[in-house]
Amino acid sequence: MMISTRAFYHFTSESNVLGYNVVKNQSHAGDAMKNGIVLLFTHGFAIAIGFAAGLYALPILVAPEGPSVEVIESTASNASYTGEFRKDLKDSDTFHWGEGKVSISPEAISLMGELAPGPDYKLYLSPEFVETEADFNRLKPQMQQVGDVKTFDNFLVEVPGDIDPSQFNTVIVWCESFGEFITAARYE
Repeated sequence: MMISTRAFYHFTSESNVLGYNVVKNQSHAGDAMKNGIVLLFTHGFAIAIGFAAGLYALPILVAPEGPSVEVIESTASNASYTGEFRKDLKDSDTFHWGEGKVSISPEAISLMGELAPGPDYKLYLSPEFVETEADFNRLKPQMQQVGDVKTFDNFLVEVPGDIDPSQFNTVIVWCESFGEFITAARYE
């Protein structure tokens, strides 16, 4: 049986589906790779945004309710010292800030105000005013950790009996997990 050139051409170019598909896949392999990279990037970006939003939202969702205004006012009336948290400190920013009146007594430290939400906040007393992470890390050996700050609208932290606030002049809120300065107030 003799196959003409015309019939052979027809058979190889139009009927050879497998050969055609291989060529087609090879010509579109670059497009598939680009699509895969775009999908990987966009999905990775969405996951990163979700993770960051979760880190920001989780402390808010699990935070206990802050002390009432009456409790804060009662504590403040017994305060030996007062100070003011301000948003305009050097290392305070959109996500790390505090504002309001801080009252310090030998038994408790209270805030009538608010803090930017975040995880693992600790309250420290320092012998020097601090408004940067570098200052905090430099002075940390001279500081006393008072306790955990678990609320963001008003807080009340008991002062352990072995800490004397009169030996310090600054109260600091620090994020222990991320090593972030939140806010500070010099008190008198």
